[in-house]
Amino acid sequence: MDQLPLEGMPRRLYSCTPSRLNTWLDCPRRYRFTYMDRPAPSKGPPWAHTGVGISVHNALAGWWREPYERRTPETAAALVGRGWIGEGFRDAEQSAAWRKRAAEMTGAYAATLDPADEPVGVERTVAARTPVIALSGRVDRLDRRGAELVVVDYKTGRRPPTGDDARFSLALAVYAVASERMLRTPCRRVELHHLPTGSIVEWEHTEESLAGHLRRAEEIAVEASEADDRYRAWAGPARPAGRTGRASPEAGRTPPEVPAEIDAVFPPRTGPLCSWCDFRKHCPEGRAAAGDRDPWDGLADD
Repeated sequence: MDQLPLEGMPRRLYSCTPSRLNTWLDCPRRYRFTYMDRPAPSKGPPWAHTGVGISVHNALAGWWREPYERRTPETAAALVGRGWIGEGFRDAEQSAAWRKRAAEMTGAYAATLDPADEPVGVERTVAARTPVIALSGRVDRLDRRGAELVVVDYKTGRRPPTGDDARFSLALAVYAVASERMLRTPCRRVELHHLPTGSIVEWEHTEESLAGHLRRAEEIAVEASEADDRYRAWAGPARPAGRTGRASPEAGRTPPEVPAEIDAVFPPRTGPLCSWCDFRKHCPEGRAAAGDRDPWDGLADD
């Protein structure tokens, strides 16, 4: 059976993404279902709004890979249709309507871009280390503006982001730090581009504010890492816990039975977000806290 780290011994670096850290913050039980339990518990049906977001992100990434002469609004719209994810919609009619809507907003956004202004990176993986964590993540787009880099994140949700969303986003701050360290170029500005409205919100970080985000990431990582160690000490080598959140070949089963003392390390954090949890059917507390949602309820009003 795995042992907890000995007191006074240095801990191994906690390897993580911003998504993993935010999952721990949102709900430790969902974190356990996502990253620790193997076989991974089965998820609910796919969400239509997630498919819209992925379709648009993929189209914009593909747009920058096109030859310069094909970087047109029409190409952007066509790429949405070509890679459309039609899962989670009420019916084929709703899917078709949203495919058209997503193509139009993606084409309109592409019309605001200079096809000759080549980004430093598109869907680029960046990484950074501290004495506590090894962070990595994928940036939607990394621009060069003058002598500095700018982190660009696409948003397709129904609610336009605010300046506070950009300012307090742990993921964007981590991407800025990692981009600066990897490319040895200053990176302070982060931007959220909301395609449905065409709005852009930005935040200009300082060295101090980025350092604050890193400290917060380390604090979250220490909590999650200690919980991971408790789980692994219980699970032992016969039941290895996952590290990446990828579905195992046995995915789709019910989560393993864990003793009360381990369940207490990963308590549910209930609230309105429980309606949107992929694992709500495995969480009685979450079902009691918030009602069911149809897979298409996350879409903006038609």
